[in-house]
Amino acid sequence: MTTTAPRSVVLSSGRLRLEVLTSGASVRRLVVEDPVDGPVDVVLGHADPRTYVGGGGYLGATIGRFTNRLDRGRAVVDGTVVRVPPNDGGNALHGGPVGFDAREWTLLDADGSHATLSLTSPDGDQGLPGTVEARVGYAVDGDEVTITHRATTDRPTYLGLTNHAYLNLEGEGSGDVLDHRLEVAASAWTPVRADLVPTGEVAAVDGTPFDLRRSRRLGDVLAEPSEQLAHGGGLDHNLVLDGSGMRCAATLVAPSGRWLEVHTDRPALQVYTGAHFDGSISGLSGRTYRRCAGVALETQGYPDAPNHAGFPDAVLRPGQVFSSVTRWRLGRH
Repeated sequence: MTTTAPRSVVLSSGRLRLEVLTSGASVRRLVVEDPVDGPVDVVLGHADPRTYVGGGGYLGATIGRFTNRLDRGRAVVDGTVVRVPPNDGGNALHGGPVGFDAREWTLLDADGSHATLSLTSPDGDQGLPGTVEARVGYAVDGDEVTITHRATTDRPTYLGLTNHAYLNLEGEGSGDVLDHRLEVAASAWTPVRADLVPTGEVAAVDGTPFDLRRSRRLGDVLAEPSEQLAHGGGLDHNLVLDGSGMRCAATLVAPSGRWLEVHTDRPALQVYTGAHFDGSISGLSGRTYRRCAGVALETQGYPDAPNHAGFPDAVLRPGQVFSSVTRWRLGRH
């Protein structure tokens, strides 16, 4: 049986061209009109859009109900134990085996520069209580892409949404991102166990590979001797962002001089250097993706927050609105 391709919407600002798919509310490509190199696609995407149906390995996808890892898939909501099915060893990752990335979203509206998609997650979905109404908005304006996440629930539940784009500012399929430089405004991080679930500690970045407060070449960071880096096959860690409200969280710069800033109002950022890419995914360039083919900069709450009293609360209650904004600002030196 042939899988039907998801619906595609292309948004344009003149400088940027963003393709969004209804499967997973995913970003499939982001093309920058570079004054020197012409059009360059700076996010990783599957060559065949049908690959996104039922889950495309998180490439550019909307993640939910709960981002990142949940220890043994277990959490307690107002005294009641709930369990998200495991899909990452014995733990739940990004909502379990059928997260929001694997769902077909409804396109509510779209014009040339913005689109809104919605999803209804029924009570008990992914083992979590409450019917959740989620919306994702994408907008392009000049040199910026703005991603908005909103959600409501009719029962107390855990919730966290993000976008899982992998970035390569030299162009998808151009090789690895080891020569990219990354700066993150984070003075603390959350150490992990060998299975990448947080220990519950919030530690200072001083003297660790996670001190990215000054721009560093990713290859140099990954080359540091570190048990924590060995756990993730590189960076796959949560950095606790300085400040609050909308601010610049990270800056990624390619050897070409192309750069991307991540602005967010979320408290943390997961930096993942794509250790799992093994050549099995074909990108839009026709080339396959191998280790460190892109870096994900996921704006988020803390991983495994429901199981650590010292982490920021991730409960969404009736009458409340989960709301977050992530903005990518692009340019060239």
